[in-house]
Parts: sequence; structure tokens; C-alpha cells
Amino acid sequence: MFRIPAVALGLLALVLMAPTFPAQEISVSARIIDEQSQLPSVNLPPEIDRVLRDYERHWRASDGAALSALFTEDGFIQRGGPWIRGRDAIRAAYSQIARGELRLRAVGYAAADTVGYIVGAYRYGASNTDGGKFVLALRRAPRGEWKIAADLDAANRQ
Repeated sequence: MFRIPAVALGLLALVLMAPTFPAQEISVSARIIDEQSQLPSVNLPPEIDRVLRDYERHWRASDGAALSALFTEDGFIQRGGPWIRGRDAIRAAYSQIARGELRLRAVGYAAADTVGYIVGAYRYGASNTDGGKFVLALRRAPRGEWKIAADLDAANRQ
């Protein structure tokens, strides 16, 4: 004969006896940040901020080789088409497109031991509004330098 453990019966009883509440309707627009609104910037720890500052510096110099060195050996980027994977492919892609007065700012981040991420926004030149957003997935060897494992970005709709 099959026996149900007492703990399972207790949990089932709690679920069945719990009061039910009507679902709250939340407007979709209330959950989406208005594209014209800008989230405030956050300060990054220096070892993570270095990733953004080096990215900006190498982009402005149109230095695809230096940009690709910021990535893990198996890093990813996506530029409106298929995935681009690996430092050699990233170097080739960035050598063709990296130019201009790129400015990056973080709006959120997390890091623990060997993995982390930065959520941010970018703009070019003296613009006061963000032109797009990005997420950088980060990875490092224990006590090593942070590298970009994946760079995903999207331009803001105009």
C-alpha cells in the first residue's frame, strides 16, 4: 500500500486551506520603464568599472584587437545577425564597426567570486540621452581580471 508522508499531507492541507485572493490586474505599461526615462547610474567597484572604461577607450581608438582582449577566449557578441563567438571573430567584427565617442554607464550590476554582470546604457558624443542599453556577462579566474563572456545590446526605439 502507498503511504503519503506526513509532511506532504501537511503541505497539501496548508495549500487547500489557504485563503484565495483575486488576481490583481497590473497594467503592462506600469511594469515597463518608459523609454524616455533614464534609470539612475550606479557606481561600480573599480575592478568592474575598469571593464567599461577600457571598452570605451578601445572603441574610441577603433582598436578591435584591444576590444577583443577584454573578452573571454570563448566570448559572444551579437550584432543584429547570428552570434559572433570567440576572440578572433570578435576582433574581426569590432575592427569594422568600432568608432566614435562611445559613453557607457551602469544602471545595475552584481558580482560574486568568478561570475558577474553589468546592466547599462550607452550613448555617443555629447548626447544627454541614452541611445541604447546593454548587458555584459562577466567571468574571471579566481582573483583574476574580469573579462566579458557575452555582450548583448539593443538600440532604443526612436
